[in-house]
Amino acid sequence: MNSPPEPSLSEAAAVWFKVAMLSFGGPAAQIGVMQRLIVEEKRWINQDRFNHALNFCMLLPGPEAQQLATYIGWLMHGVRGGLLAGVLFILPGALIMLALSLLYVTVGQTSLVEGLLFGLKCAVLAIVIQALVRMAGKVVHGAAGMALAGLAFVAMFLFNLPFPLVILGAGLAGLLVFADTKPAAIPPGDQRGTHWPTVVVTAAAWLLPVLALFVWLGPDSVWSRLAGFFSLMSVLSFGGAYAVLAWVAQYAAETQAWVSAGEMLDGLGLAETTPGPLILVTQFVGFLTTWRHDALLTPLLAGSLGAMLTTWVMFAPSFLWIFLFAPQVEKLRGNARISGALRGITAAVVGVIAFLGLWFGLRLLFAESTERTLGPISVEWPVLATLHLLALLLSLVAAALLFVVRLGLLSTVAIMAGLGLVLEVSGLI
Repeated sequence: MNSPPEPSLSEAAAVWFKVAMLSFGGPAAQIGVMQRLIVEEKRWINQDRFNHALNFCMLLPGPEAQQLATYIGWLMHGVRGGLLAGVLFILPGALIMLALSLLYVTVGQTSLVEGLLFGLKCAVLAIVIQALVRMAGKVVHGAAGMALAGLAFVAMFLFNLPFPLVILGAGLAGLLVFADTKPAAIPPGDQRGTHWPTVVVTAAAWLLPVLALFVWLGPDSVWSRLAGFFSLMSVLSFGGAYAVLAWVAQYAAETQAWVSAGEMLDGLGLAETTPGPLILVTQFVGFLTTWRHDALLTPLLAGSLGAMLTTWVMFAPSFLWIFLFAPQVEKLRGNARISGALRGITAAVVGVIAFLGLWFGLRLLFAESTERTLGPISVEWPVLATLHLLALLLSLVAAALLFVVRLGLLSTVAIMAGLGLVLEVSGLI
C-alpha cells in the first residue's frame, strides 16, 4: 500500500495544533498522541522512522516530546516544518500557563483556589512516583545501571551536590562502563544536510538576548541571573521535566529564594493541568521571580515578561539541537562512546527523580524539618509530629487512582483538585 502524499504546510499546521491541544499527561502521553495522529491515522511517516526520531530525541537535553515534534516537522517540511511543529507544540500550553500565573498572583490566595492547589499537590507527589517507577523499569538494567541511579540519589540527597555535576559524573562513568556496549542498529533514512544559516540564526536568537541583558543590566540583575540560569538548564536538562525540577528546586527555591517550596509544588500542579511540555513549570517560576523581585516595572508586566523570557531561553536550544544534529543522527547514534555516556546519564536521571520525589514529599507531608549534619553528609529530616494527615491521605488516594485503578493522569488530577475543593469548603484544611 502506498503512503499518502506528503501533507501541505497548512495541513500539517492543523494536525500539529491538534497534537498540542491533546498533549496532556507528560511526555509519554504526548508521544502517544503524535504516534496515533502522525503515524497511525495520517501515515505521514512510518513506525520505524518515528522510533528512530524518538530514540534520538530521548538522548538530547530538553523536552523530548517537543523535540520529537520539531524533528518530524523537519523531516516533512525542512526548517519551516520544524519551526511550525515545535512552536505550535509549545504555544497553547505557554499561553494557558501565563494566564494561570496571572490568576495565581491575583486570586490565588482565596480559599477555593488554595483547596484546589492542595489537591493538585497531592496528585503531583503520586505522579512523580509513577514517573520514577516507569522510567526505572525502562532504563535501569543490570548492576551498573542500578549503581549509577543509586549514586546519583546519594550525591544529591546526602551530599547536596549540584545537578550538573551529578550528570557530568554519570556521563563519565557511562563512558567507562558502557563504552563496549554495541549501540542499537538503526537503518539509514532520508537525510537533509545541515542548513548552517538556520543553525547560526537559531543560536543567535537564543544567546543574543541573554548577552544583551548581561551587558545592559549587569550580571547581578534578576533578569540576567534568570536568563543565565535557565539557559544553562536548557543545555543540561537530561531526563525531562521531573529530573530538571530537582535542580530548579535546589537553585530557585533554596539558593536564590526566588520562590518557595510550596510555590514550586503549586507551579507543577498547574503545569500538570495544561497541554504541552511539563517543563512549562519553569515559566511559572520565571513569572513569580520577576513579579516579586523587579523594582522598575509593574509586577504583572514584570511577571509576564519574566515568563516569556524563561520560556524563550528554555526552548530555543531544543530547536538548535534538531537543526544542528538531526542530519547527523545516524552517525551520532552509531558511536559507542557517545551511546555509553548517554546511557550512564539516563540511569543517573532515575536517581535524580527519586531525589525530587523525596524533596517534594517532605515539604508536602511535613510542616517542619531539621537538617542533620555529619561531616560532608547533610540530611534533611522531617519532624514527625508535624505530619499533615490529610496530605498523606490524599496522596495515597492519588497513588491508588494511578497505580491500582490505572486512571489517566488528567482524570486523576481533576479528581484530586475536586477533593481539595471539597475539603476546603468543608473547613477541613
